[in-house]
Amino acid sequence: MRLRAIGEWSEDPLWARIYPHLVEHPVLGAPLWRLGLGTDLSRLEAAAAEIGDLPDGARVLDVPAGGGIALRGLRPGAHVDLVAADISPRMLERTAAAAVRLGVRDQVTTSLADVGRLPFPDDTFDLVVSFTGLHVFPDPHRAIDEMVRVLRPGATISGSALFADDFRGLERRYRLVHAAGRAGRVLGPMCSSADAAAWLAAAGARDVRVEMSGGIGWFRAVKGLPA
Repeated sequence: MRLRAIGEWSEDPLWARIYPHLVEHPVLGAPLWRLGLGTDLSRLEAAAAEIGDLPDGARVLDVPAGGGIALRGLRPGAHVDLVAADISPRMLERTAAAAVRLGVRDQVTTSLADVGRLPFPDDTFDLVVSFTGLHVFPDPHRAIDEMVRVLRPGATISGSALFADDFRGLERRYRLVHAAGRAGRVLGPMCSSADAAAWLAAAGARDVRVEMSGGIGWFRAVKGLPA
């Protein structure tokens, strides 16, 4: 198969291979994340670790699964059901391979899915995670609506994304990252951190928090209980 330097994630571009490699090799990845995005790669590891704190029987949705970054939060021998969803069959293959490599294959199910039309009933998952994914979705507003919809009341959605905020000073360099991503068709229309917070609240989430760390925003919210 010919390797594409650019293209949408569903087309398996080169960046789709580089990104998980940087996460798996923090000696190389951490300085590049700090240089390019002004953020700490360890925050991603800490966010994924929340999955390992869930009780037996908990259901987790990871979308987009990418190369299986979220799987690093699973503990071998635990009894968590993680559904790794992605629109790209190749990404799901990599996620399945990562699950085998990490010893958690028995806890992982892959699902070919469009985040704009998730094939799951309402109130299905105890945790929804979306790491560095919101910015690649063609309709981030719709994606947030869907991720909150499948979340159980009182459960958490968390993740990270490149946000198109009004960066000033040296942080203007993040706009170059956005421009390159759009030119390479890696990034979607994106949204601002304020947009994401407003959409989460409108979808029925409460305790919404969005914290910027360099060019990456980390978001977290809890689905409200029925009235």
